[in-house]
Amino acid sequence: MNSLELNKESKLSPEQSAMEETQTTLQTVSEQTNEAVKDASADASPEVPAQESGSLDAEQVEVQQDMEVEKNLAATYAALDRAGLVDALRKIVSQEVTEVREDVELIKQFFYKKQKQELEEQKKAFLANEDAVESDFKPEKDNLEDMLKSLLGDFKAKKAAYAARLEQEKENNLLQKQHILEQMRMLTDSTDDVAAHIGEFKDLQQKWKTIGAVPATVSTDLWKQYNLLQEKFWDLIKINNELREYDFKKNLEAKLLLCEAAEKLLSEEDVVAAARQLQKLHEEWREIGPVAREMREEIWNRFKETTAEINRKHQNHFEKLRQGEEENLARKEVLCEKLEAIDVNELKTYAAWDTATQTVKDLQEEWRTIGFAPRKSNQKVFERYRQACDEFFAKKSAFYKELKAESVENLEKKRALCEQAEALKDSTDWKNTTDKLVKIQSDWKKIGPVQKKYSDDLWKRFIAACDYFFEQKNKNFSNQRSEEQDNLKRKKEIVEKIEQIDVTDVDAAHALLKELMEEFKNVGHVPFKDKDKIYKAYRAAVDKLFDALNLDANNRRLESFRTNLEDMSAKGEQKLYREREKLIRACEHLKSEIATYENNIGFFSSTSKKADSMLKEMERKIEGLKEECRLIEQKIGMIEEKL
Repeated sequence: MNSLELNKESKLSPEQSAMEETQTTLQTVSEQTNEAVKDASADASPEVPAQESGSLDAEQVEVQQDMEVEKNLAATYAALDRAGLVDALRKIVSQEVTEVREDVELIKQFFYKKQKQELEEQKKAFLANEDAVESDFKPEKDNLEDMLKSLLGDFKAKKAAYAARLEQEKENNLLQKQHILEQMRMLTDSTDDVAAHIGEFKDLQQKWKTIGAVPATVSTDLWKQYNLLQEKFWDLIKINNELREYDFKKNLEAKLLLCEAAEKLLSEEDVVAAARQLQKLHEEWREIGPVAREMREEIWNRFKETTAEINRKHQNHFEKLRQGEEENLARKEVLCEKLEAIDVNELKTYAAWDTATQTVKDLQEEWRTIGFAPRKSNQKVFERYRQACDEFFAKKSAFYKELKAESVENLEKKRALCEQAEALKDSTDWKNTTDKLVKIQSDWKKIGPVQKKYSDDLWKRFIAACDYFFEQKNKNFSNQRSEEQDNLKRKKEIVEKIEQIDVTDVDAAHALLKELMEEFKNVGHVPFKDKDKIYKAYRAAVDKLFDALNLDANNRRLESFRTNLEDMSAKGEQKLYREREKLIRACEHLKSEIATYENNIGFFSSTSKKADSMLKEMERKIEGLKEECRLIEQKIGMIEEKL
């Protein structure tokens, strides 16, 4: 704290010494809380000058008060759109600078925040067009921003004029107070009867009180000089002891009231309001004259201790604010890590990108619910968050452009297959045309996706041509329906024979069962309404006999598959072809596994019990795979016989 050097021969009173000591303590508290105030406020206040001893810096407290007011105003202005914010600024810009300074700054912040959001929405809507390129995006002309800048320019000029006027007033006040100090010094240094100047001295004191603020750089020193001169004057004059004691008593009563008022502030929940009121109490304390010398230290210590406690609560309040901002920073860093952890190289399909996009949007929504981080880190963590989002959506845009080109190529391929299917749909060469259509359908499956607006119609066109051919093919074979009743009768007789097989001789029973199953298989179609019923009776009789004969699982599976072919053939040859392709792929896969295992066996040497055990286990697996492969090949043979 800066102060002018006083006359070395002058001695400070106990109250002055105590107040000067407390001033240092309060200045330290102010410096500690000043950083928290700057962090919490969007508009950093100018550097605050030091104030008179024993109180918080007045302009620092004003900054803290402004922060609380901004929080209350924020809810009001946040609800307005940009046009509403411009109208609100127009209404208040003509008011006093000190009354609307915080309002103007909040309006400015919310305006540009909403403008940024609108630009992002415009850009998002622009990029929603599949042909849109981000570099082609141009924001719409913003007349509202021009209006805002014009109003802000007017307010800035008004604010500058107010600041200049305020500084000039402080300089004038300084000159007046310096003149009063010179007059008071002349009275204290006078060799005349000092008591005759009591009235004149009191007039100077009263005039001093009516003069406003002075530049903060000289405020403390000016007050010390004034306090020293008035105490020196009263110490020099030979006034009536009763009058002196009366003044001391009156001043003591006033200072006791201030102590009580300060102590009540300890229970005030709003610590910022309490600090503001404490500042006013300190101003009143300075205006009250001295008390009896024996009471000065005691009364000042009481007031100083209360001040220190209020300042501690005030400091703790801003410590909590800083802690909350640190927690917000940690949460934002976690969100950034989640965004950065999304591996866009693994996103190969539209569905995968849609899922990832929803995840990013959820993280963005969560970001909006988190408050400010510390001022020194807030911009840095936001840039990290913005970069992660931008990189994700840039990769997404590139993916969609690439797939769009690929989908155009797929569209042409599928149109060509539609034309081939339509050219074959009227053919009566049932066998060859069936093979060709099955091949065309297989080719269709290998082609990638096309755009949604074409895919449904294209698929309907393709399947209509295929269905038409197979319907005509089925009608061609419908002339055999007259035999269905005879076939039904024959199948019933076969079922009865199966049910009557004697299981005493297992081999003979098994041979007879195979003959009857083969006979059942060779019988043609039955009426549709009786198909399920007769098949269930046949299946039940076969299963029952299988259980009685205790046949192995492969034989049962093979016989079961043989009967299932009846259902497949009833649905058309297309069903049989699909089943054959599925079995061929399964057989090739098994053969690949067998080859892998057989190759791996070559690396083993039976030199230990463990290696020998592993070798046997691998041979067992190979034998099982070969058995499964043989079963599948038999099934494929059955389908080819049916075709």
